[in-house]
Amino acid sequence: MTDLLSDELLADVRRRAADYDRDNAFFSEDLADLQASGYLGAMVPTALGGAGLTLRQTARLQARLAAHAPATALAVNMHHVWVGVGRYLHERGDSSLDWLLREAATGEVFGFGYSEPGNDLVLLGSRTEARSDGNGGFTFHGRKIFTSNSPAWTRLGVLGLEKTGMLRGRNGSARLVHAFITREGGGFEILDDWDTIGMRASQSRSTVLDGAHAPADRVLRLLPPGPSLDPYVLGIFTSFEVLLSSVYAGIADRALELAVEAAGKRRSMKTGKPYAQDPDVRRRIADMALALDSVWLQLDGITGDLDASAADPELDRGAGWFRATAGLKVRVTDAAREIVDQAVRVSGGSTYFNGSELGRLYRDVLAGIFHPSSDDAAHATVAQSLLGPLE
Repeated sequence: MTDLLSDELLADVRRRAADYDRDNAFFSEDLADLQASGYLGAMVPTALGGAGLTLRQTARLQARLAAHAPATALAVNMHHVWVGVGRYLHERGDSSLDWLLREAATGEVFGFGYSEPGNDLVLLGSRTEARSDGNGGFTFHGRKIFTSNSPAWTRLGVLGLEKTGMLRGRNGSARLVHAFITREGGGFEILDDWDTIGMRASQSRSTVLDGAHAPADRVLRLLPPGPSLDPYVLGIFTSFEVLLSSVYAGIADRALELAVEAAGKRRSMKTGKPYAQDPDVRRRIADMALALDSVWLQLDGITGDLDASAADPELDRGAGWFRATAGLKVRVTDAAREIVDQAVRVSGGSTYFNGSELGRLYRDVLAGIFHPSSDDAAHATVAQSLLGPLE
C-alpha cells in the first residue's frame, strides 16, 4: 500500500495543492504521479493487472490522499468509484466490467457522468436522452454537471433515458441506459465553467452530450426507471458513498492535526500559556477527536462488511446497503464539516486568509453537502427501510 502513496508523492501533492486552488487549475502533475505509482489500479484484482487492494484499504488510502490534497482526492475518487463497481461485480461472478478493470490497470482515467441539473432521482432517472443506434449501442443527448476529471478522463460512464412507443401514452415504455463513451469518440463538449469556492483542482466541469456514442459492448445495463437491486446499481451506490465518505474523513483528519498544531503554537496574552493549556480549547479538540474516532469506526466497519459480503452471502444486506451507505455519507460529511469548523475556531483569524491551508479545507469540506445522497434523500431512504414506501 505504501508504494502506491509514498511519503514523497504525498509531500509533492500537498505542496502543489495551494497553487492549484489559487489558479483554479487541474491537478495534472498529481494525476501523472498517481498514474505512475499504479494508484489508479489500486482496487483492480492482481489477476487483471492491479494492486488487488480491498475497498477498505482503498478507502483508507483515499482518506490519506485527501488529507494532503482534498480536490485531487475527490477527482481521483470518481475514477475509483468505477473501479470499485467493476471489483464489486467481479467478486460476485459478473465479468461485465472486467474490461474496465484491465483498462484502469493500464492507465485509462474514468469519469462519472451521471449528475444532472435538477435531477434529484440520481440513479433512478435521467434528463439525458438515450437514442438507439439500431445495433445495440446508443447515443446520448443532454447535460451533465460536476463531471470530475473533465480535462483528463478517457472513459466516461453516462446514464440516459430511452423512451420507446408512445412517449406520453399508456403504451409507452422507458429504459435507463448505463453505458460508457470514450474521449476520442467525440459527440460532447466540456464547458469551461468550473469556478467554485472549493474543490477547485477537481475541475468538475459541465459536459454537454450531443451524440456521444456508446457501442453495444459498452452498454452495461438497460433497466426500468426507479429503484433497482441490480448488482450494477448496488455497486455504483455503495462504491460512490463509501469512497466519497473517505475523502471527507481525510479532510477531518487533517483539520484535527492542524488544530493540535495551532493550539501548541498560539499563546494567550492573558495567561502567557499556550492555548493547548486552555480548558475550552482542550475540550474543543477532544470533541473533534471523539467525532473523528466515530467516523473511522463507521468507515472501517461498513467497508469491511462490503468486502466480506462478497465471500459470505449471509453478510450481504441487499437493499439494506442503501440505508447503510447513504447514512454513512451523511454522517461523515456532517462530522467533517463540524470538525473543520471547530479547527478554525481553535486556530484563529489567520485561517480567514486565502493562503491558509485550514481556510482551504473550510471551503473544500462544504462540497460534501452537494454530493448524493443528500441529507433529505438519506432520511427518505432510512424511513422507507423502516416504514415502507410512501403511498
